[in-house]
Amino acid sequence: MGPILKDMRHVPWHELRHAQGSASQVPGMLSRIAWGDSESAEDALSDLEQWIGARAVFDATVATVPFLWELAAMETVKDRAGVLGLLGTILTHGHAHHPEWTRDAHRAVLAGRTTAERLASDGDPAVSTAAGELLAACGGHVCAACPQR
Repeated sequence: MGPILKDMRHVPWHELRHAQGSASQVPGMLSRIAWGDSESAEDALSDLEQWIGARAVFDATVATVPFLWELAAMETVKDRAGVLGLLGTILTHGHAHHPEWTRDAHRAVLAGRTTAERLASDGDPAVSTAAGELLAACGGHVCAACPQR
Protein backbone atom coordinates (compact mmCIF):
# COMPACT_ATOMS: atom_id res chain seq x y z
CA MET A 1 0.00 0.00 0.00
CA GLY A 2 1.13 3.51 -0.72
CA PRO A 3 0.14 6.73 0.97
CA ILE A 4 -3.06 6.97 -1.06
CA LEU A 5 -4.71 3.91 0.50
CA LYS A 6 -2.81 3.87 3.79
CA ASP A 7 -5.96 4.17 5.92
CA MET A 8 -7.38 0.90 4.55
CA ARG A 9 -5.57 -0.97 7.32
CA HIS A 10 -7.79 0.77 9.90
CA VAL A 11 -10.99 -0.72 8.46
CA PRO A 12 -12.17 -4.07 9.90
CA TRP A 13 -12.85 -5.50 6.43
CA HIS A 14 -13.34 -9.04 7.71
CA GLU A 15 -16.34 -7.81 9.73
CA LEU A 16 -18.01 -6.11 6.75
CA ARG A 17 -20.14 -7.69 4.03
CA HIS A 18 -20.68 -7.18 0.33
CA ALA A 19 -22.91 -8.96 -2.19
CA GLN A 20 -20.71 -12.08 -2.24
CA GLY A 21 -19.94 -12.31 1.48
CA SER A 22 -16.96 -11.13 3.49
CA ALA A 23 -15.36 -7.87 2.42
CA SER A 24 -11.87 -9.08 3.32
CA GLN A 25 -10.91 -9.03 -0.39
CA VAL A 26 -11.87 -5.39 -0.92
CA PRO A 27 -8.44 -3.93 0.00
CA GLY A 28 -6.83 -6.14 -2.64
CA MET A 29 -9.31 -4.94 -5.24
CA LEU A 30 -8.68 -1.31 -4.34
CA SER A 31 -4.92 -1.90 -4.56
CA ARG A 32 -5.28 -3.49 -8.00
CA ILE A 33 -7.30 -0.47 -9.16
CA ALA A 34 -4.60 1.85 -7.78
CA TRP A 35 -1.48 0.11 -9.04
CA GLY A 36 -2.46 -2.72 -11.38
CA ASP A 37 -1.97 -2.78 -15.11
CA SER A 38 -4.97 -1.76 -17.20
CA GLU A 39 -6.46 -5.25 -17.46
CA SER A 40 -6.01 -6.06 -13.77
CA ALA A 41 -7.42 -2.69 -12.71
CA GLU A 42 -10.42 -3.09 -15.03
CA ASP A 43 -11.17 -6.57 -13.68
CA ALA A 44 -10.87 -5.35 -10.09
CA LEU A 45 -13.17 -2.38 -10.74
CA SER A 46 -15.73 -4.67 -12.38
CA ASP A 47 -15.62 -7.11 -9.45
CA LEU A 48 -15.86 -4.29 -6.95
CA GLU A 49 -18.89 -2.85 -8.72
CA GLN A 50 -20.66 -6.22 -8.49
CA TRP A 51 -19.73 -6.60 -4.83
CA ILE A 52 -20.57 -3.17 -3.43
CA GLY A 53 -22.89 -1.28 -5.72
CA ALA A 54 -24.49 -2.84 -8.77
CA ARG A 55 -27.30 -4.70 -7.03
CA ALA A 56 -27.38 -3.07 -3.62
CA VAL A 57 -25.17 -1.20 -1.18
CA PHE A 58 -23.69 -2.84 1.90
CA ASP A 59 -21.73 -1.87 4.98
CA ALA A 60 -18.60 -2.58 2.92
CA THR A 61 -19.82 0.01 0.41
CA VAL A 62 -19.83 2.68 3.09
CA ALA A 63 -16.25 1.81 4.06
CA THR A 64 -15.08 1.67 0.43
CA VAL A 65 -16.42 5.00 -0.87
CA PRO A 66 -13.74 7.26 0.68
CA PHE A 67 -11.06 5.10 -0.95
CA LEU A 68 -12.84 5.34 -4.29
CA TRP A 69 -12.69 9.13 -3.99
CA GLU A 70 -8.95 8.86 -3.32
CA LEU A 71 -8.51 6.68 -6.40
CA ALA A 72 -10.58 9.02 -8.59
CA ALA A 73 -8.27 11.88 -7.65
CA MET A 74 -5.05 9.91 -8.25
CA GLU A 75 -3.79 10.66 -11.77
CA THR A 76 -1.92 7.35 -12.08
CA VAL A 77 -5.11 5.27 -11.70
CA LYS A 78 -5.83 3.69 -15.08
CA ASP A 79 -9.64 4.10 -15.07
CA ARG A 80 -10.55 7.14 -13.02
CA ALA A 81 -13.68 7.59 -15.13
CA GLY A 82 -14.72 4.06 -14.20
CA VAL A 83 -14.17 4.81 -10.51
CA LEU A 84 -16.37 7.90 -10.83
CA GLY A 85 -18.95 5.77 -12.61
CA LEU A 86 -18.93 3.31 -9.71
CA LEU A 87 -19.53 6.20 -7.30
CA GLY A 88 -22.52 7.19 -9.44
CA THR A 89 -23.81 3.62 -9.37
CA ILE A 90 -23.57 3.58 -5.58
CA LEU A 91 -25.55 6.81 -5.42
CA THR A 92 -28.41 5.23 -7.36
CA HIS A 93 -28.67 2.01 -5.33
CA GLY A 94 -29.74 1.16 -1.83
CA HIS A 95 -30.46 -1.79 0.42
CA ALA A 96 -34.10 -2.53 1.21
CA HIS A 97 -33.40 -4.10 4.60
CA HIS A 98 -30.68 -1.68 5.71
CA PRO A 99 -31.68 1.92 4.96
CA GLU A 100 -28.82 3.08 7.19
CA TRP A 101 -26.33 1.51 4.75
CA THR A 102 -28.07 3.32 1.91
CA ARG A 103 -28.04 6.65 3.73
CA ASP A 104 -24.40 6.30 4.82
CA ALA A 105 -23.20 5.16 1.38
CA HIS A 106 -25.00 8.02 -0.32
CA ARG A 107 -23.64 10.53 2.19
CA ALA A 108 -20.12 9.21 1.57
CA VAL A 109 -20.54 9.74 -2.18
CA LEU A 110 -22.02 13.21 -1.66
CA ALA A 111 -19.13 14.11 0.67
CA GLY A 112 -16.74 13.89 -2.29
CA ARG A 113 -18.50 16.57 -4.28
CA THR A 114 -15.52 18.97 -4.11
CA THR A 115 -13.31 16.28 -5.63
CA ALA A 116 -15.84 15.79 -8.43
CA GLU A 117 -15.93 19.56 -9.00
CA ARG A 118 -12.15 19.59 -9.39
CA LEU A 119 -12.21 16.55 -11.67
CA ALA A 120 -14.88 18.13 -13.88
CA SER A 121 -12.09 20.28 -15.33
CA ASP A 122 -9.56 17.43 -15.59
CA GLY A 123 -7.47 17.24 -18.75
CA ASP A 124 -8.73 13.73 -19.47
CA PRO A 125 -12.07 14.10 -21.28
CA ALA A 126 -13.38 10.77 -19.95
CA VAL A 127 -12.67 11.88 -16.37
CA SER A 128 -14.15 15.34 -16.80
CA THR A 129 -17.29 13.89 -18.42
CA ALA A 130 -17.73 11.25 -15.70
CA ALA A 131 -17.18 13.89 -13.01
CA GLY A 132 -19.77 16.16 -14.61
CA GLU A 133 -22.29 13.32 -14.74
CA LEU A 134 -21.61 12.48 -11.11
CA LEU A 135 -22.01 16.12 -10.09
CA ALA A 136 -25.38 16.22 -11.84
CA ALA A 137 -26.43 13.05 -10.02
CA CYS A 138 -25.26 14.51 -6.70
CA GLY A 139 -27.18 17.72 -7.29
CA GLY A 140 -30.38 15.89 -8.12
CA HIS A 141 -30.07 13.14 -5.52
CA VAL A 142 -33.30 12.33 -3.74
CA CYS A 143 -34.13 9.00 -2.14
CA ALA A 144 -36.24 7.68 0.72
CA ALA A 145 -33.21 6.82 2.85
CA CYS A 146 -31.61 10.24 2.64
CA PRO A 147 -33.09 13.19 4.52
CA GLN A 148 -33.94 16.13 2.32
CA ARG A 149 -31.28 18.79 2.34
